[in-house]
Amino acid sequence: MTNQEIVSILNFIATALEFQGENPFKIKAYQKAARSIEALTTDVASLVERGELRQIEGIGEAIEKKITELVKTGRLEYYEKLKASIPEGLFELLKIPHLGPKKLKILHEKLGITTLGELEYACHENRLLELPGFGKKTQQAILEGIQFVKSTWDQFRLGEALPAALELKKLLKDQAPVTQISLTGGIRRWKEVIKDIDLIASSSEPEKVLEIFIQLPQISQILSREPGRCVARLANGIPIDLNLVSEEIYPYFLFYSTGSKDFLKAVQDLVSKKGLILNDRGLFKEGRKLTCQSEEEVFWHLGLPYIPPELRENTGELVAAGEGRLPSLIEEKDIRGLLHVHTHWSDGTASIKEMAKAAQEYGYEYIGISDHSKAAFYAHGLDEERLLKQWEEIDRVNRGLQGIRILKGIEVDILADGTLDLEEALLAQLDFVIASIHSRFKMNRNEMTQRILKAMENPYVTILGHPTGRLILSREPYQVDMEALLEGARKNGVAMELNAHPHRLDLHWLHLKMAMEKGVKISINPDAHQVEGLRDMVYGIGTARRGWVPKEAVLNTLPWEEFKKKLKNTR
Repeated sequence: MTNQEIVSILNFIATALEFQGENPFKIKAYQKAARSIEALTTDVASLVERGELRQIEGIGEAIEKKITELVKTGRLEYYEKLKASIPEGLFELLKIPHLGPKKLKILHEKLGITTLGELEYACHENRLLELPGFGKKTQQAILEGIQFVKSTWDQFRLGEALPAALELKKLLKDQAPVTQISLTGGIRRWKEVIKDIDLIASSSEPEKVLEIFIQLPQISQILSREPGRCVARLANGIPIDLNLVSEEIYPYFLFYSTGSKDFLKAVQDLVSKKGLILNDRGLFKEGRKLTCQSEEEVFWHLGLPYIPPELRENTGELVAAGEGRLPSLIEEKDIRGLLHVHTHWSDGTASIKEMAKAAQEYGYEYIGISDHSKAAFYAHGLDEERLLKQWEEIDRVNRGLQGIRILKGIEVDILADGTLDLEEALLAQLDFVIASIHSRFKMNRNEMTQRILKAMENPYVTILGHPTGRLILSREPYQVDMEALLEGARKNGVAMELNAHPHRLDLHWLHLKMAMEKGVKISINPDAHQVEGLRDMVYGIGTARRGWVPKEAVLNTLPWEEFKKKLKNTR
């Protein structure tokens, strides 16, 4: 039983209890326990074995017993009974925006709704209008949410898929007779949304590898199996496609299976002009197979330098490679400091000191604290008085820590008219300012664009936070003229944020490519709300690489002394 499986079960219990109208404190207890386990770097099974589970915040005696039962038996009777008491498929409706357990309970009790189709029909028949807590606007929002869910069905965020994929890759590398193993497909190209996990391995004993694979605890269902290949489904619902090939074929299969389709089509055009034939089994010239030991050698035979997987989207990379113009892409080690970090002063869970020490352990030189401003009341945003008190704490922690610098920042709300949520006299005293939108998402394209452009004209804005406001598979970006925003950022010396949170990854990689063409600076930020969120920078780096971003274009690749001068020059 993996940590993630335990988290999923605890979250299901919390949601089921809310659906049943249970005590709110009981519901929150399961939610808190799930969050605590999700944040762990230690395997829960080892904590159970050592009797240390109660040391984890949010885990009391009752939940400890349930987790212990899960770990030791692989099942939980309490969970099974809860699941059996709720109509199958009902909880799938919770993927619909604006529909929580309480509203779902009303829909089920009053209208007998248990499926997406039944709910869609009820909306078209206006049956939600008279229900308590609903109405015309809610019904329309739910109907739009249904269309959104249908358009994203069987899609998964990179942040869900990558940890599971890396775990499986490691298990097979450690336990199975494989000589080479790699992620491939969309996940290797760091696509923000994927339909499945693609994994390729070379082995002289493919059937033995498959037997080990299907016995892994992460595998919940075998969808198909044939010689050298198995398609399965993980416990979290993500399909995984494992292909076993010989070492001789491995480089070609890796190249071909990485994609994208558009890239491969462009490669085939290039290959045919050279009188070659390329497929997932080899590279051939006049009927003779050319020997390649690696992907690099495949590119060499094509007369090209190695093109990183993140760039293989047929957006100019083949021409750039042929002309020697491929960018030297940013790497994780290039980041010197973190900005856009929340603490328990607003809606984070850790203290300033805890976040700073964690950043230092990860090797960063500076960290920027940027809690919400007062307009974000739902996130306990800081007013002027609390912000001044936070500065005092930052000064105290800075005096007590060596080797890392804590910066005073804020994530200030951009109000509907484009003004900021705090006075300029206060903003002027901060080391940096992130300006973000957290309300009024439905403004039209021109209004939203002008709102953001006005905010960027404020002389104290350093970074435009999550510029399109999207939440991947949950909320569409607001309508905005991105070309105008990038021009405004260039003109005003404002960096555009690449928010590394896997639910955001905002800016989109195509917008990042536009930013590079216009010479706009980027700031890659974790938007961390707990210590573990600092690790999300890896998703930001992958997205930046997809957007052709080099080290030199990223604000927080500067070492502390240079970064400090850069901040001074923006005032």
